[in-house]
Amino acid sequence: MSARHPERLRRSELSTPATNPKMIAKAAASNADLVFLDLEDAVAPAAKAAARPNIVEGLRTLDWGTKVKAFRINGVHTPWCHDDLVEVISGAGEQVDVVIVPKVKSAREVWFVDDLLTQLELGLGLEPGRIGLEVLIEEVDALARVEEIAGCSPRLEALILGVGDLAASQGMPIGHIGGADGTAYPGDIWHYARCRLIGAARMHGLDAIDGPFADFADGPGYHREASWARALGAVGKWCIHPSQIEVANRDFSPTPDEVADARAVVDAFTEAENRGLGAVTHDGVMVDVASVRLFETVLERARRCGVE
Repeated sequence: MSARHPERLRRSELSTPATNPKMIAKAAASNADLVFLDLEDAVAPAAKAAARPNIVEGLRTLDWGTKVKAFRINGVHTPWCHDDLVEVISGAGEQVDVVIVPKVKSAREVWFVDDLLTQLELGLGLEPGRIGLEVLIEEVDALARVEEIAGCSPRLEALILGVGDLAASQGMPIGHIGGADGTAYPGDIWHYARCRLIGAARMHGLDAIDGPFADFADGPGYHREASWARALGAVGKWCIHPSQIEVANRDFSPTPDEVADARAVVDAFTEAENRGLGAVTHDGVMVDVASVRLFETVLERARRCGVE
């Protein structure tokens, strides 16, 4: 299924509890690319219904600048999902860009949310299909079906690796969410899950987002995980604290040196093609069509991130 969603920047996705209007205001003023107001894990069961009006008020009254405005509903398997969607979309549907769906296990959960959004849009006179979806791949069932899930709805814009619940679902004794004990498992314990999710996302034209890193005081640890995810093709990472935003925005943007090098390679190959050559040597390295494709990806990413 080809992607038809708008182009959005998702280097940093900031999680903000929907129970806290002050934190919502700070999130709106932050430098995050996307802010999602959370009704799920950050909100106790008794407070979920009372938190919905905070999202409506925040979306309708605050200046969000160019941010992507999102909220995370409770899972389809819970008693809150239906009312999360109905109340927030009815109150602030014109301001909502994206709905984040957690605990997805198969395509049917995505279809439910998609269909309910369609009904709400029709009833409220909103533009059909404008509201996008991001889904959390955080159960072993979902990871096993990630390619099917990635292609199941034209509303889908991104897949997110939910490492906390995925670790629990897989029975992994890793401690902090997003981290791992390197003595128990050498290397990147999330390598397979990241590759599987990123490949499925790329196949269907979706963004791949790396999950949270709970120890927000460990800046180098967050940078390490972000760098590994970017190296595999992810375009952004969750931020559970504002201190992580700057790191994510930096780590998921090409550097000026990377952009300059990419532009030089593409220019050299274009000149070679104009002379009828299929490859060229640049700075002692052979450059062919496959190489240029890599560097063109860097330039496209730089354009989206505003890096010259």
